Amino acid sequence: MVLAGQSTADTGGAAAAASISAAGDAPRVSGGTPGRRDGRKQGFAAQRRRTALVAWLFAVPFVVIFAVFMLGPLVGSFAMSFTDLAVKDIRSPFSVNVIGLDNFVELFQDELFVKSIVNTFYFVLVGIPLTMALGLLLAVALNSGINRFRGLFRVGYYTPVVTSIVAVAVVWRFILQDSGLMNTVLSWVGIDGPDWLNDPFWAMPSIIAMGAWRNMGTLMIIFLAGLQAIPRDVYEAAEVDGAGAWRRFTGMTLPLMRPTLLLGAVLLSVGFLQVFEEPFVMTQGGPLNSTLTISYYVYNQFGYGDYALASAAAYVLFAFIAALSAVQFRLLRSKEN
Repeated sequence: MVLAGQSTADTGGAAAAASISAAGDAPRVSGGTPGRRDGRKQGFAAQRRRTALVAWLFAVPFVVIFAVFMLGPLVGSFAMSFTDLAVKDIRSPFSVNVIGLDNFVELFQDELFVKSIVNTFYFVLVGIPLTMALGLLLAVALNSGINRFRGLFRVGYYTPVVTSIVAVAVVWRFILQDSGLMNTVLSWVGIDGPDWLNDPFWAMPSIIAMGAWRNMGTLMIIFLAGLQAIPRDVYEAAEVDGAGAWRRFTGMTLPLMRPTLLLGAVLLSVGFLQVFEEPFVMTQGGPLNSTLTISYYVYNQFGYGDYALASAAAYVLFAFIAALSAVQFRLLRSKEN
C-alpha cells in the first residue's frame, strides 16, 4: 500500500518492500513448480516400474519352476484327496468321481492308520525332548566346559547329520541285531539284551535313540549360536548376586534361549513327524506294525495304487505338523511378543 504524500522513490521502495514481505508470508513449496514436481514423481514411478520389471525377470525362472513342479502338484494332490483316484484311473484322471470327505473318514476308521498316528506321536513326544536335551547339553559343554579340541568335538557330533541316513540306519541295524554290538557289550556285564529291532516293545525306542543321536548335532550348532549370543555381563552380574550355576542356567540361560529353543523345536518336529527312512531301512514298519509311521503309511498306499487315500493321509500329516508348530510357537515364543 502507498500512502499519500510520499515521493516517487519512496513509493518504489515501499512497493519493493511490500512485494518482499508478501513473498515471505506466502507458503513455500519445496521442489519447485507443480509441473516440475509432477515430472519428478513420474520419473520416480517409471524408475520403480523398471526396477520391478527387472526383479520379476530374475524371478520368473523360479516362479515357473515352483508353479510347475511344486504348486501344481500340491494343488493337484489336494484335489485328488477328495476323489476316488486309483492306479486304474491314470489313463483317464478326469473321469474320477468326487467323493468329498470320504477318504478322510475312511482313514480314521482304518486301525492301521490310527496305529501309525500313535507310533508317530510316540516317536515325536519322546524323541523331541530327548534330542533337544542332548543338543543343549552338548552346546553348554562346548560353550563353557570344553576348551581343548572344541573344534574336533563340533565336527564329531555334527558328522552324523551330513552322513547318509541309509548308511547310518544300516550301521545301527547291525549294532542292534540280536547278536550285534549292543548285546555283546551288555553280555560283558551279565545282561541278556533283547532282539531290539524284532521286539514290538523295543523297536520304536531303538529307532528313537538312533534318531536322537543323528539329529542332536544340528541342535547343538543352533543352541551353541544362541548361547554365544547371550552377553557375558549378564552372567557376571548374576555371579556377583550369588546365583549358582544351576540358578543361572534355569533363571537366565533358558529364558534368554527361548527363541533359539523355538527354532530347534519347530525344525525337529517337522522332521520327526515325517519320519520315514529309519523304519523303512531298519524295521520295514514292523514288527507287528509297531514302527509304522504316517509317512510310511502314505508310502504304502501309493504303492498299493490308492492315490486318493494316500493324498488324504498326507494332508492329515500336514495338519498335524501345522498344529504342533502352532503349539510350539505358543509355548516357546518370547514373552515380549
